[in-house]
Amino acid sequence: MPTNPEKQFLSNHIAIVGGSGSGKTWLAEKLCAELGTQAAHLSLDDFYRDLSHLEKATRDNVNFDDPAAIDWASVRAVADTLAQGEMAQVPIYDFATHTRRPETRAFAPRELVVWDGLWLLHENAIRGRFVWSVFVDCPEAERLSRRVARDVLVRGRTEESVRLQCLNQVQPMHDRFVEPQRDFADQILAAPVTAAQVVRLKQELLERIQRREVPHT
Repeated sequence: MPTNPEKQFLSNHIAIVGGSGSGKTWLAEKLCAELGTQAAHLSLDDFYRDLSHLEKATRDNVNFDDPAAIDWASVRAVADTLAQGEMAQVPIYDFATHTRRPETRAFAPRELVVWDGLWLLHENAIRGRFVWSVFVDCPEAERLSRRVARDVLVRGRTEESVRLQCLNQVQPMHDRFVEPQRDFADQILAAPVTAAQVVRLKQELLERIQRREVPHT
């Protein structure tokens, strides 16, 4: 039996953290591609709270850059299931309507699960479950440019609404909740992260597994 269940809960799970638009999702996907079948990707974005019970105007005013917007109970439930070596059902979030879709997607446990998210290192109860963490450091202007491009193209937003949200919510919440996490990260990478850095990160993780610094399943 593990002597520290909290630490072993998400053994072999890696957290990639950074501000909105920093490139953390890109890094997670590229790292998984480098690692091949032994790794899989989960995003904290999938776990936003379902707001279907609210009127659309009310949903639009919710602060989605506050950790309280996440359904942490669902995060823990999926993590519990994966920790038991079982298939988990991950929610699918519709950012255009701020609601969850009725269907879920099946997620199989892997030797390495690479998470990306804004607040994976915010709380000790979650932070202690990752065996390795990376903070992607990206300048505010670059993050704003990327978020505008993404939200207009993918999430059906207007550029004006995205810029106002960044001014009133995103950056203040970044300073309060995201930026302090760099102190807890095992590694800090400056954006834009290069393909060569992704390869080096993969090699370091594999070496740690061989040395058993990361528990091997």
